[in-house]
Amino acid sequence: MRVGVVGAGTMGAGIAQTFATAGHDVTMVDVADAQLARGMKAIAASLAKLEEKGALPAAASDIAARVRATTDIAALAGAELVVEAAFEDPAIKQELFATLDRVTKSDAILASNTSSISIDGLAARTARPARVVGMHFMNPVPLMRLVEVVRGERTSDETLAAIVDLAKRLGKTPVVSADRPGFIANRVLMPMINEAFLVLGEKVGTAEDIDTVMTLGMNHPIGPLRLADLIGLDVCLAIMDVLARDLGSAKYAPAPDLRRLVGEGRLGRKTGRGVYEYR
Repeated sequence: MRVGVVGAGTMGAGIAQTFATAGHDVTMVDVADAQLARGMKAIAASLAKLEEKGALPAAASDIAARVRATTDIAALAGAELVVEAAFEDPAIKQELFATLDRVTKSDAILASNTSSISIDGLAARTARPARVVGMHFMNPVPLMRLVEVVRGERTSDETLAAIVDLAKRLGKTPVVSADRPGFIANRVLMPMINEAFLVLGEKVGTAEDIDTVMTLGMNHPIGPLRLADLIGLDVCLAIMDVLARDLGSAKYAPAPDLRRLVGEGRLGRKTGRGVYEYR
């Protein structure tokens, strides 16, 4: 299958790597050459680690060679599936879907890696709403088994079945969610992360205390604040803003400390500083 991925950040690069590892030819598109270079570097580094562990079905160099990087979105004209992995902003994603609808084949499936934004809202910007679907991967994409498949009101049975089957062939476990704010994963996860920021702001405990309670007391593999740093605090804030707006409840209002850290540019691991500092 010829696959397009829009976005060469952490998620886009991971999605491109996952498809390439499964034997698909991938065209990864981003607006900046520098971002594409970082994405390709991240793919090479990830594949090298997996190769050392004997966890790849082919040589890392052969898998990497299946990924082509370009700033020309028209290069997706022959793709059978395009997965959009741009920043979690409705306006950006809606504009991208309108563009993808113009440049791709009319029977191509357009999927979004969005973690909270309405699939119906994206489908409305196309002339093929039946072939628009959510394909929400988890970070880090090559290692995490879950794919949240989001069915919009107009997503066809055929499209849904094709994406569920494809996720399985990628070695993932698909779970189907209705098109509601936050879907399943972030409707449950993000309020927990937000509450951790509220607890931190109220000085109920330190960041380390909060994370230790959740790892040792609740058997979570990583604490909510460290997880927020891994996801990106800007992404967490964007999702909470979507939940607050679309669900119309004050209980989803982003924690002041979360908004403050984002305003200070402390976005987590990707900037070297978030709740914690990274060297």
